[in-house]
Amino acid sequence: MSTDNKNSTKATDEVDVALVGAGIMSATLGAMLRELEPSWSQMVFERLDGPAQESSSPWNNAGTGHSALCELNYTPEKNGEIDLSKAVAINEKFQVSRQFWSHQVDNGVLADPRDFISPVPHLAFAQGDEQVDYLRRRYEALSQNILFPGMEYSEDDAKFAETLPVMAKGRDFAAEKVAFSGTDIGTDVNFGSLTKQFLTAAKASGTEVRYGHEVKDLKRDGGKWKITVKNVHTGDISVVKAKFVFVGAGGYALDLLRKAKVPEVRGYAGFPVSGMWLRCTNEEIIEQHAAKVYGKAKVGAPPMSVPHLDTRVIDGEKGLLFGPYGGWTPKFLKGGKYTDFFKGIRVDNIPSYLGVGAQEFGLVKYLVEEVTKNFEGRMETLREYVPSAEGEDWESIIAGQRVQVIKPAGFPRFGSLEFGTALVNSIDGSVAGLLGASPGASIAPAAMIELLERCFGDHIIEWAPKLKEMVPSYGSKLHNDEKMFNELWDYSQKALKLER
Repeated sequence: MSTDNKNSTKATDEVDVALVGAGIMSATLGAMLRELEPSWSQMVFERLDGPAQESSSPWNNAGTGHSALCELNYTPEKNGEIDLSKAVAINEKFQVSRQFWSHQVDNGVLADPRDFISPVPHLAFAQGDEQVDYLRRRYEALSQNILFPGMEYSEDDAKFAETLPVMAKGRDFAAEKVAFSGTDIGTDVNFGSLTKQFLTAAKASGTEVRYGHEVKDLKRDGGKWKITVKNVHTGDISVVKAKFVFVGAGGYALDLLRKAKVPEVRGYAGFPVSGMWLRCTNEEIIEQHAAKVYGKAKVGAPPMSVPHLDTRVIDGEKGLLFGPYGGWTPKFLKGGKYTDFFKGIRVDNIPSYLGVGAQEFGLVKYLVEEVTKNFEGRMETLREYVPSAEGEDWESIIAGQRVQVIKPAGFPRFGSLEFGTALVNSIDGSVAGLLGASPGASIAPAAMIELLERCFGDHIIEWAPKLKEMVPSYGSKLHNDEKMFNELWDYSQKALKLER
């Protein structure tokens, strides 16, 4: 094969499935397809030199194992009532994750689950009469649903101090009413470790993983996709043809789907939001706190910026984070380029950007305030949760980069900012990509099953028994079946070694 490029070009490879990005989404889809169709060849491309170094990195996300146990933005108040629909939907999807991971542990694909999942209580925190009233009503609503077992609620100051000593120290309980609600069945998930285990198994099964290789172009070539890939170290160009392509490239997914001329992304835009954490360096404080504690987002703040005092378990070590603090950079990836945002502006998505700019003034104001905060300003926010916090016990670290999806909409809105995870695929199902952010990694198996249903519809009847084996609740809703929920909960608790 000849080329005018000054760098060498390798001969064209051909595979059944190409996965762009070595994060949790590609790793999950690859694991599913290896079990459903073991004869299909797979290849993974990753621009960085290792797996899970962007959004799947444990230091770039909260690792909460989102199941709506404590995240208040999943239970909004509407017309005086607590709306549980989003919380139930997300919890259902996380149960899919638990089942799929358990199945993979049982089959030896995943090694010791204690390397990627740990039991950590999930608690919601309320300050002031209005928030406390909301939290009480939220607890009353959630505790009636079988997906939220063991929920607790307390306004008792002594109970608060016993459960959350770090948050109680130095707090003037007489000055402001506080409450907490939650359960001890929550989890902390190291998605970086989980991704690495999946990809280790993939390579052992014959999947070729090319690190340091960036996909530069994606074009139709008859009934296949022609993928142009650059070795970021040598500059060499290679071409791979694939029958199916999944773009799990985080913030770069939208650009690649545009290059593929997928009409379904016309009008879509991306708005990058970065973040920063405060990480505790005092081992005594880290040991005293043992929970993920979520509070209410400030007006205008994106849901991914909901403040939380977050116990993490990474590589066997317990840590404590607070944040994330919102920020802005034009990069679409943490390791991206400062031109990303500007290159993403197209004629077809300008109305979407203009619409969001007009409607989301509160978000813009919030980001400006966050970006201008110095270390002491961030400490002041932390002290709303940890009144006794001292700057010498905390350090700033950069969190991951997220690109919030802006969906095209009709007049007069033009565009709407979506705070969630969106799956986009071509009408023929030969290419698909994932856009957006939270709950993201926590619901990767459910998202990838949706992808299989959309893109491989002609295989679903044939695959159904195997999918049911991977995820026993497949095709059912657990919130309608208490017996099934309890059985599958017990199964995953044992398989994932979460029993206390």
